[in-house]
Amino acid sequence: MTTTLVTNIGSLVTNDPALGDGSPLGLIENAALVIDGDEIAWVGEAAAAPAADAAFDAKGRAVIPGFVDSHSHLVFAGDRTAEFNARMSGRSYSAGGIRTTVAATRAASDAALEANLLRHLDEARRQGTTTFETKSGYGLTVEDEARALRIAAAHTEEVTYLGAHIVSPDYAEDPAGYVDLVTGEMLAACAPYARWVDVFCEKGAFDGDQARTILTAGAAAGLIPRVHANQLSYGPGVQLAVELEAASADHCTHLTDADVDALAQAAGTTVATLLPGAEFSTRAQWPDARRLIDAGATVALSTDCNPGSSYTSSMPFCIALAVRDMRMTPDEALWSATAGGARALRRADVGVVTRGARADLALLEAPSHVHLAYRPGVPLVSAVWQRGVRAA
Repeated sequence: MTTTLVTNIGSLVTNDPALGDGSPLGLIENAALVIDGDEIAWVGEAAAAPAADAAFDAKGRAVIPGFVDSHSHLVFAGDRTAEFNARMSGRSYSAGGIRTTVAATRAASDAALEANLLRHLDEARRQGTTTFETKSGYGLTVEDEARALRIAAAHTEEVTYLGAHIVSPDYAEDPAGYVDLVTGEMLAACAPYARWVDVFCEKGAFDGDQARTILTAGAAAGLIPRVHANQLSYGPGVQLAVELEAASADHCTHLTDADVDALAQAAGTTVATLLPGAEFSTRAQWPDARRLIDAGATVALSTDCNPGSSYTSSMPFCIALAVRDMRMTPDEALWSATAGGARALRRADVGVVTRGARADLALLEAPSHVHLAYRPGVPLVSAVWQRGVRAA
């Protein structure tokens, strides 16, 4: 198997505090690393690097772990430009706009849905994302939810069953009947393709009791819970996520002190995943990352890429938003977009650059990771390795 030495790295982010400067980022200056197959075989100072079969000269630029995007909705069809335009002209966002995408997705062919998924994955990869989670939720029938997950599962191991995105329009007068479908026939058809089960616990979607029923049924089928929690209003989502030991509570925009305390107490189990693209695209209140971090919660950043409320696949953009508007430091934002996302997916092999980790890397056209926030909107990712293979 061919080994590759990546050398002359000006600044290497490892996310291993046992390395380099001892910070959470484990920064190593004048660094090098060795890729062996799809794994990292060695990390350290360039002067001590071992020999390898091939070499890549980073020319003093920064290298970071590939981004881990732990929350996206990429199996969809259609476009909601008109909705965005209206919202930017003064109309507020609500959960109901999802129905527009449901109609378009149901009408699309499998080939069209997969082509759209692949287009967005390539877009994200070119911006440094090497691990991504994606969900169903735009079909809301047994057949359409299962096919969405089947398509997603061909391209990532991090697949989430979100039959409980909203109550299907077909069950508008019978929400209880839809919960029965989501926890019964639909779950049975979807569970073989998924690792996770999710629910949009929000006014206009599912209340706390309905969400508990859905997540408990999913867990009984072998799926791990995660929750769309407290995005549009205060509600039971965060507390439910902690109670059920969900891997993540996502959005976390409207939090009480009790919610923050619960996430801090559950920091080793339930990650607070913040999705600033949604607040940017809906002109909503920003999540208070500073409050969560200072309380001791584990925080992840993700894109929430979807056609309605956050149509961005750019993790660097989300980092810039988090630093500017959510009171995160550049170090915290990068950690949350890499190691934090890995925690939200309960993964130890991604989001880090350490021996034995998956060789997922991004080379920045900059001397430091701080430039991701310092130079917002500039395409700084100049090379990407995914599973040890140069992918962009």
